[in-house]
Amino acid sequence: MEETDDNTSTLIELTAEVVSAYVSNNPVPVGNLPALIDSVHEALESAGGGAAEKPEALTPAVPIRKSVTPDYIISLEDGKKFKSLKRHLSVHYGLTPDEYRAKWGLPSDYPMVAPNYAAARSSLAKSMGLGRKAT
Repeated sequence: MEETDDNTSTLIELTAEVVSAYVSNNPVPVGNLPALIDSVHEALESAGGGAAEKPEALTPAVPIRKSVTPDYIISLEDGKKFKSLKRHLSVHYGLTPDEYRAKWGLPSDYPMVAPNYAAARSSLAKSMGLGRKAT
């Protein structure tokens, strides 16, 4: 019950702040103030109502266990196969690897690159002498 009272008082405070800011910068006839207050209150209430509801459970495009194979990573967002997932996530979904992991409840060591691809890039870098100190 107290949480509802807190939400209501916060909503009233926010409504007062928004209406006050609007009225200080725009001429509003006194007769229109109640309608303005009501519309701002309803808008804030509907905007806040979505956050109070339970978020919809996410369903991955493929089972998480099957999303990592030796040759590719399957995106849980759309089920597409990639050698490296980072660019796809940032371009199409605006997600960083950490945000993606958090969204899907993945461990922090969940790979963003296919294991065989990572090994091939590693061996290429080693053959070029990268990572060694110059002598």
